[in-house]
Amino acid sequence: MIRHVIMWKFREGCEAEMQQFLDGLRSLQGQIPQIVEMEVGVDAAGKGNYDAALISTFRTWEDLETYKKDPRHVAVSSLCKSIRTDRVAVDFEF
Repeated sequence: MIRHVIMWKFREGCEAEMQQFLDGLRSLQGQIPQIVEMEVGVDAAGKGNYDAALISTFRTWEDLETYKKDPRHVAVSSLCKSIRTDRVAVDFEF
């Protein structure tokens, strides 16, 4: 199994767009069959942390690559790219 973890910081004043992005991301579960499970959350601890995170699971590296290239994911991701200031990611086997 593959765990795909991403965290983002977003530009100030983009709260509505951030929510639209996160809702779009959540909607991918059930639409893209390669996603085994997905959690999306917004930071609740306060300033200095990243604003939001995604933790998702895939069966294989190929499934992760298929997800990344899926047009539905690409569309959601393009919104994120337009409002983020930073992104960190890690993918690992477990």
